[in-house]
Amino acid sequence: MRIISGKFGGRKISPPANMPYTRPTTDIAKEGLFNILQNNIEFEGAKTLDLFGGTGSISYELASRGAAEQVIVEKDPSMHAFISKTVEQLGLTETIRVVRMDVFKYMESCTDQYDFIFAGPPYALTTIDELPKKVVEKQLLKPGGMFVLEHTPRNNYQGYEWFVQERNYGTTVFSFFINR
Repeated sequence: MRIISGKFGGRKISPPANMPYTRPTTDIAKEGLFNILQNNIEFEGAKTLDLFGGTGSISYELASRGAAEQVIVEKDPSMHAFISKTVEQLGLTETIRVVRMDVFKYMESCTDQYDFIFAGPPYALTTIDELPKKVVEKQLLKPGGMFVLEHTPRNNYQGYEWFVQERNYGTTVFSFFINR
């Protein structure tokens, strides 16, 4: 796993070998995602939320490109510990807060708004369709803010509020939502 661009560009991150509940976004899919994002959001100074943080890969990329205030939510204890350690190694403890909590509980209690939200849930998550609904219902996005949901081709969010497009990278699909 590597950070693609920005001040940490090219840096490799070695996640734990045993990650039974984590499926990191592939470098190819992540590169495609960030090619789209760089033309649609301002990274510098952005406030971001990473749901189902996993390895933290998306947030490290955002930090590398200038995101200023970040929250990563990950409930698995070993992945939470890995993210916390990596945040410390990258010197990002002032800008990234790692929360060990269930994503839906976090969303329910959250009163903040974000410029960018990313959710890369386990593909087998039975409540995945609730994520875009909760983002809208809880008003988690600032006006003009973007939410990206990573999922498989079997899910379709085209009829959902704020949906704007989807991009397919084989077994990985990104659905994009904008608070207009």
